[in-house]
Amino acid sequence: MLTTRFAPSPTGHLHIGGARTALFNWLYARHQKDGKFILRIEDTDRERSKDEYTQGILDGLKWLGIDWDGPLYYQTQRMDLYREYAYRLLDQGLAYKCYCPPELLEEKRKKALQEGRKPSYDRTCRGCKDEYPDRPYVLRFKTPLSGSVGFRDLIRGDIVFRCEELDDLIIYRSDNTPTYNFTVVIDDATMGITHVIRGEDHINNTPRQLLIYEALGFPIPEFGHVPLIHGKDRSRLSKRHGATSLIEYRNEGFMPEALMNYLARLGWAHGDQEVFSKEELIEKFDLPNVGKSAAIFDIDKLLWLNSVYLKSLPLEEVARRFAPFIEQLGYAVPCDDTLHAIVLNLRGRAKTLVEMAQMAEFFFKDDIDYEPKAREKFLTPATKPILEEFLVRFEELESLSEDEQRRIIEALASEQGKKLVEVAQPIRVALTGRQASPGIFEVVGILGKHAVEKRMRRAISSIP
Repeated sequence: MLTTRFAPSPTGHLHIGGARTALFNWLYARHQKDGKFILRIEDTDRERSKDEYTQGILDGLKWLGIDWDGPLYYQTQRMDLYREYAYRLLDQGLAYKCYCPPELLEEKRKKALQEGRKPSYDRTCRGCKDEYPDRPYVLRFKTPLSGSVGFRDLIRGDIVFRCEELDDLIIYRSDNTPTYNFTVVIDDATMGITHVIRGEDHINNTPRQLLIYEALGFPIPEFGHVPLIHGKDRSRLSKRHGATSLIEYRNEGFMPEALMNYLARLGWAHGDQEVFSKEELIEKFDLPNVGKSAAIFDIDKLLWLNSVYLKSLPLEEVARRFAPFIEQLGYAVPCDDTLHAIVLNLRGRAKTLVEMAQMAEFFFKDDIDYEPKAREKFLTPATKPILEEFLVRFEELESLSEDEQRRIIEALASEQGKKLVEVAQPIRVALTGRQASPGIFEVVGILGKHAVEKRMRRAISSIP
């Protein structure tokens, strides 16, 4: 059974690169009829691992729409297993005790650098027969001294390393904790992982892990290393490129469908298609279509894609997700009809739910702030008579239908010898505080008669 996994360390927030790795593994597993996707929390770094980061990872994946099969694994619950396999290698003569103290290793590292050599361990203890019961030690894996180790990468093709380039890595520390390259092999093997899909920064770890697989007699999975993500300036992705934690994208009002779609397209393509549903991604995703070059993160493209989903998802669903952002601004969520009307009028203008909430704020408070330029241009002694006459006629309306509103404005324009826009814009600013807003008739319909009359009086009284 094809089985993939995502194995984040809870030492920080889950960012875009990790989220994409999780997505690629999830899509590859779901693409298969009986594929499995495993989630494993690699929390052996006891000092830096935090429960809040673990929860953030879980919340982020669930929000994005990624589920996992079977139990949620924690490495800290598997420590006895790592010890068992580490000492099995020692008993089989495939690992050895290294008694070199850290300060001696640091001296050797500095000397190697000064002499222009690679700062790898010089295998001082590899042939040592003596035992020192009172001295701390680490377990080092016996890397072959010659030959090569290679694999066929599912994305990059054949990759080969010379064993002389590899050192005798530590697999078990003196504080009885295992190291990454050792635990990942034990976990992947015992969990039945058949395909390891991860970032290209792990390529150099792969030969070390392959040797441990072979030493323990484990089946070797297939590996695929995806390109890293860069900013538009071609440098490695960082916060200045707009990269934040996965949960922050949720908090900033992005739709999970849009982010899933965007992440899938970071390094993967299916012809010229840009917009994919989750079902389409599962159907079409495959590793041969993952490129070898760095993927470029473009926040503007993500914003565009998010706007596509804001406009295309069911109105009721967008409104449901939009409601919390209204509450965050301190306003009560209106009834469904009003909320739906607001979303309908704004979702073609906004790129995120946060932006939509900011655009909608004028609907929820009568003491709106007037944009300085809008006030200066449209709330003037010259427009005051227009606003006053509009208010008089508006108060007489029994219906807020578009036809009735249009009749008043057209009559005013005709009587004043002005264009429709010269009448409508002062009214718009009086009601919204802005020069740009949804259609004036829609605004009036959403605000209701009482709120419109109240705002008109306030605007009129503000004009000298």
